[in-house]
Amino acid sequence: MEEQLGWRATPYRAPVLDVEGRPFGVAESLLGDDEEDIFHGLAVKTQDGRLVELAAAHVTRITRSGVHTDLAGADLATLPAYREERWYHLGWGGLFRKHPEWKPGE
Repeated sequence: MEEQLGWRATPYRAPVLDVEGRPFGVAESLLGDDEEDIFHGLAVKTQDGRLVELAAAHVTRITRSGVHTDLAGADLATLPAYREERWYHLGWGGLFRKHPEWKPGE
């Protein structure tokens, strides 16, 4: 059994695996509140090119080799489209997003 990682240590573009261990996409962005240490889920680019939201409740574990989920075949089609909607206006300071984006090389 591979070592489990915390959500902040999710590898960039990690494969996202269904309940059988088959990849169905790659992790594109962490969804969470870094200050509060709350993991909401992932934005996942599926193999058919859709960008979907994967709720944290479906993530069973995160390892260096991938993000393991409890999703099976038909469940994958029901994942909602990812929506970029959690922006907060900070006056003159611009916009702050509570979902940290990964940067290449992290």
